[in-house]
Amino acid sequence: MKKICIIGGGISGLSIALKQHNAGNKVSIFESSNKLGGVVQSVRKNGFLMDYGPNTLNIRAKKTKALLKECSAWEECIDANPQSNKRMIIREKKIVDLPQSAASFLNSPFLSFKGKLRLLLEPFIRRSKSPDSESVAAFIERRFGTEVLNYGANPFLAGIYAAKPESLNLSQAFPKIYELEKKYRSIILGIKRSKKQADNPNLPKTRLVSFSNGMQELAMKLGSTLTNNIFLESSVKKVTKRCNNWLVTTCNKNLELSEHEFDQVISTIPSHKIKSIEWENIENKKQLDVLSSSTHHPLALVFLGYKRKDVTHPLDGFGFLVPEVENMKILGTLFSSTLFPNRAPEGQVLLTTFVGGERDPELAKQTNDQILSTAKKELVKILGITGEPTLQEIKKWSKAIPLPDDKMILSKKAAEKIACQNPGLSFSGSYLSGVSLPNCLDPF
Repeated sequence: MKKICIIGGGISGLSIALKQHNAGNKVSIFESSNKLGGVVQSVRKNGFLMDYGPNTLNIRAKKTKALLKECSAWEECIDANPQSNKRMIIREKKIVDLPQSAASFLNSPFLSFKGKLRLLLEPFIRRSKSPDSESVAAFIERRFGTEVLNYGANPFLAGIYAAKPESLNLSQAFPKIYELEKKYRSIILGIKRSKKQADNPNLPKTRLVSFSNGMQELAMKLGSTLTNNIFLESSVKKVTKRCNNWLVTTCNKNLELSEHEFDQVISTIPSHKIKSIEWENIENKKQLDVLSSSTHHPLALVFLGYKRKDVTHPLDGFGFLVPEVENMKILGTLFSSTLFPNRAPEGQVLLTTFVGGERDPELAKQTNDQILSTAKKELVKILGITGEPTLQEIKKWSKAIPLPDDKMILSKKAAEKIACQNPGLSFSGSYLSGVSLPNCLDPF
């Protein structure tokens, strides 16, 4: 049995801790805040339920389902409203439904006739000559055309990463798509063929879920069997490499220092917090500089509640995303109270709007009043809102989402070098595994 230290009580740290615990090891989790989950945070106010981080969990892989069953979360999952299958974008300042079938694709104003024709030529496009360094923007434009880049990839990536497709490395942001082109050449044909494989790692049907108390309930479920091994409001100050083990110095909420011996240390804290720890006697210590330099952009989440009668739009979908070419001040809006039940009081609705990101980072740094004003002005025009909000809340993230750009490649190599030269020390987290919750649930 090994004694293992997990630094950070986010989803990555909790999932690693659960697997190590089930393998028979003694695990200790040190989390600097007073709650588990990291950026996965859920808050109730005045009858509204707001998610400050991820709003949904997309269960596609069999291993994700297995882990949820293991921590008794599978039975507690709440499926999204079937209306959430309907996705929307803004085109010419109006909400346009994205196609959900071949028939709707032909009739949808999402793309022009020329844009649709260019997309259908994808099976005839050659492979990239330099795939490892290709950006998502270059890939999408090469395979599907400029219009799909502007009205598909651009808003989609703003919704996932709050970033531009030009900044993201394809092999890091979408490794499965990257592999599809390498193996099948065509993405469209590759998706069809891969579904027929006997060793398909995906479930027959994808589930989009949350929980009755919001996404933070997932963190509670992961940590439920580790209660005696979790130390909240306990930050790691120093990690020292010794001959046969590791010495970890922690500080509790009373500013009392403690020293603990471990056989193994796994850091899952965000990239930008790595330098907050003193790393002593570490071989190739300069690689820590690489690990701590992941790209982040500021993002503000604006939560607005309205009386249902004051919103003209039916809110009959997941929400809408805004392409950069539309020159608007918001990145997109989720129809949160449509997605899952009990997100708003009876007769009211909850909207979650995203502001800032790489597209306009300065907007996310404005005062709360300025951000609220910006979001409300945009939503009034798009959704036909006539009344005043019944709820106004803002959550700011100064370093919101680690981007899967060229730096991620360097970070992965740095983590491998440190682990190789310092047996017993390893790093994990969304800046290495990717930000999607399924990735964080299986970070190694």
